Amino acid sequence: MSTPVMDVLILAYIFVSILHICLGVDLTYYVEEGKSPGTLVGDIATDSHLMDRIPPEEHHLVTFSQLQHGVAGSLQLFRVSKKTGKLYTTQILDAESLCTRNAECFKMVDVAVRKAESFMKIMDIKVTIKDVNEYQPEFPNQRVDIQFSENDKKGTKISIPNAIDRDVGVKNSEITYQLKKNIKPFTLSVSKNVDGTSKLAIKLEDDLDREVKDSYVVQVIARDGGSPSKQSVLDVHVSVTDVNDNTPVFPQKVYNVSIKNIIDGTPVAILSARDLDSGKNGRISYHFTSQTSDVAKSLFKLNEATGEIFLRKILSTGQKLTYKLYVEATDGGNPALSSIAMVLVNVINEKNNAPTIDVNFVSASNGNTVAISEDIKVGSFIAYVKVTDHDAGHNGEVNCDLHHGKFQLESLGVKKYKVVVKNPVDREREDRHEITIICRDKGFPPLHSESKFSIKVMDVNDAQPKFAKDTFKFSVSENQKSKIPVGVINVTDPDLGQSGKLIFSLVNSNKHFLPFQISDNGLISTVMSLDHEFQDVYKFKVLVKDNGIPSLNNTVNVVVEVKDENDNAPYFTFPSVNPYNLDFIYYPHHTNNVTVLRASDKDSRENAFLKYGITKGNEKQLFFINHYTGLLSFTRVVTQQDAGSYDLEFSVKDSGNPVLSATTTISLTLTVSNKTFEMLNAVNIQSEDKIQLYLLILIVLVAVTVSVPVTAFISLCIVQCNDQPTASNRHAANVTDKCINEQRQLICHSHLESSCTDVPAATSGDMHLTGPRRESDDMDNIRKITGGDLMREVSDNYFR
Repeated sequence: MSTPVMDVLILAYIFVSILHICLGVDLTYYVEEGKSPGTLVGDIATDSHLMDRIPPEEHHLVTFSQLQHGVAGSLQLFRVSKKTGKLYTTQILDAESLCTRNAECFKMVDVAVRKAESFMKIMDIKVTIKDVNEYQPEFPNQRVDIQFSENDKKGTKISIPNAIDRDVGVKNSEITYQLKKNIKPFTLSVSKNVDGTSKLAIKLEDDLDREVKDSYVVQVIARDGGSPSKQSVLDVHVSVTDVNDNTPVFPQKVYNVSIKNIIDGTPVAILSARDLDSGKNGRISYHFTSQTSDVAKSLFKLNEATGEIFLRKILSTGQKLTYKLYVEATDGGNPALSSIAMVLVNVINEKNNAPTIDVNFVSASNGNTVAISEDIKVGSFIAYVKVTDHDAGHNGEVNCDLHHGKFQLESLGVKKYKVVVKNPVDREREDRHEITIICRDKGFPPLHSESKFSIKVMDVNDAQPKFAKDTFKFSVSENQKSKIPVGVINVTDPDLGQSGKLIFSLVNSNKHFLPFQISDNGLISTVMSLDHEFQDVYKFKVLVKDNGIPSLNNTVNVVVEVKDENDNAPYFTFPSVNPYNLDFIYYPHHTNNVTVLRASDKDSRENAFLKYGITKGNEKQLFFINHYTGLLSFTRVVTQQDAGSYDLEFSVKDSGNPVLSATTTISLTLTVSNKTFEMLNAVNIQSEDKIQLYLLILIVLVAVTVSVPVTAFISLCIVQCNDQPTASNRHAANVTDKCINEQRQLICHSHLESSCTDVPAATSGDMHLTGPRRESDDMDNIRKITGGDLMREVSDNYFR
C-alpha cells in the first residue's frame, strides 16, 4: 500500500529523470542487469533520426564512435557499432556493483557521429541499468527482544533494527514496513535516517500493566518495491520492565572534513555521540552502516570504541576523491539504541595536476588546423572541448576561457565546452585565426593548460566589386583616330579565384550609339573618331561583375568630355550674301552707327571667340568696327565730301590655334543730307529732365489732339494710293521684302547702342534704305516709310 515515504521516493525518481533530460540527454536506453555480453542496448542511428536528414546514397559515409573518458584502463561497459550505430554491452552488468543504493542506476556514453571526416553531432546516451529484484529485505536477526517499563507513558518508543535489501534499484531497494497484526497497545513508528534507511520503533499507544500482561509478540513485515515484491518478517518480543530508553545523540548530523592524501597516524575525524543512560545502556560503540560503500570501507577504518576514523592507504591518481561514510553509534542497552551521522571526506591531492584538454573538430581538419567557410553563421559549432582534472576539491574545479573577437567558448556541462562562432568572419580582412583555449583549476597555486589550434577561413563570393571613385571623368580630343585610350576604370574585388575575376561592360541608358569600348582590364577606348560639334559630352555607366556564384556586380558613372579642336572657320550670318549692297543716308547731328555685322563659329570656347576687323576700303579712316560686337560706325562727323561709294572688306577671326577666319564685302553707298530731322524736337524732349509735370501733361494732350486728325488724313491718302498700285511696284516690293526686313533688324539692333531717336529713319522723299543688290535684279527696290509711320515709331520709342 502507498505510504508518504513511497510517494516521496517516486517524486524524487521523476525529478531525477526530468533533470537528466534538461541536462541534454539525447537518447535513453534501458538494459537489465545480468544480461550476457553483446546484448543489444539500442539502435542509435534509427532512434536519433539522424539518417532521415541524409540522402540514402550518403548513409555509408556516416560512422559512429564512442568517446573514451574517465579513468584510464577502466573496463568499458558498452561498445557501439561503427557502421550501424547499434549499442551493445561488453560484459555482464551488475547493478549492485556499479551503482549506489536508492538511486537510479545509469551510465553515460558519449557517441561521436561523423559524416566522412566531419562531426555531425556529439550524442549523450544515457543507459539505465534496470535492477532485477533478486534480493529480499533481511533483518539482522529474525527475532529481537525489547522491554517496556510499566511506567512508560503513551508515545514511548523503543527502536528495533531495520531490514536491508541488497538490491540497488530505487523500487527494488525501497522497503516499506507494517505490522502483520495490530497488537494493542503497540504501533509501528517508521522515520527516515540521513542515509535514506528507515528507523523503526515500537510505539506505546496506551499504559502498560505488567501484572495483567508482561509480554507481547509483535511481527513486523519488511516488503520491497520490486515486482513481484519480496518480504521478510521480524518477530519482536516485548517484555514489560524497566528498559534502555535513551538513544545516543551526535552533536551534528553531517561532518564535512578535508584531508591530505598521506598517512601520518592522524585521525581523519573523531565522532563522539552522547547517551544519557548509565551503565551498559550508556556505553557507546561505533561502526559503519550498510549504506557505506565497500570501496570506502576499504580505504577508511573506524575505531569502534573511540569513534576515530583513519585513512588506510594513499589514494592513487584518478580515484574518486570524495567519499561518504555513514557511522552508527549504538549503546549497550537491550535492545540497543542507535543514531547515524554522515562524514563527508574530501581528499586533497597535494600534487595538484594540471587539467587535460581534448579538442575534437566538427568540420574537416588537417592536423591542428580546421577549415570553415567565411559565410558560416554566428553560433555555429566549430569544436567539442572536454577537460579532465582528477584532483579533488578546488584543485579539480576548472574554468576555461577563450579570448577572441570572432569565437567563444560555451559550456555544455561540467568540464564540457563547445567552440562557436561569436561574430561574422571575413576572409578578405583575416583569412586565418589562431585560437588558444586556457583551462585553469582553482587550486593554490592554480595550474593551467593550453590548447592551441588554427581556424582557416575559406573564401566565398561575398565582396562586391568596389570602384576607386563614384564618378570617373575623362577627356579626349576630337578628330583623333579610333582605338585611342580614354581612361582606366579602377576597381577592386578582394575575393579569390573566379570570385575575384572581373568582367567589364558599358551601359548606355539613352540607347544611342556609344562610340567607346572597354577591355577586360577596364581600359576605355574609342571605336571611331569623335566630333565635339556633334556631341561634346558622353555620359554612361560601366557595369562590373565577378565570376562568383552567385555573381556580384556594381556600376559606376563615367563622363567623357570631347575636347574641342579649332576645326571650323567662322562665317558671317550678316551679311548673308557676299558682296552685300547697302545704301545709307546720313543725317547730321544723328547717330554715327551704320549697321552690325554678325558671325558664328561651330567650335566652342576660345575657338569660337570672334574678333571683327576692316581689311580693305577704309583708306579715309571714316569707318570703325567694334572688334567684339561687330558694330560698324563712323569715326568722325560726316561731311558732304565723304558722300560716295565704299567697298568695305570685313574679316572675322577666331581665337583658336591655328587662327581661322572669313571675309565678306559690303558695298556701301553713303548719302549726306543737310535737312533737319522732322522729329528732332520730339526727340530732344527726352533730354529735358526737369520738365514740370503739368507741362508734360499739356504736351501729351496737345499731341494726342493733333495726331487724331493727322492720322485720319494720312490713312485716307494711303487707302487711295493702294487702290492704284502698278504691277511693277508690287513686284519690286515682293523682291526686296526680305532684304528690307533684314536691314530693319540690323538698324533696330543698333538701337541698343544708342537711343531710339538716334536711329536713322527715312522719310518720304528724304531718306531710304535699299536692300542688297542681286545680279538678277534690273533695278533698286525701295521701301518708303510715310510720315505717319515715322511718328508712330518715334512715339513708341519715346514712351516705352
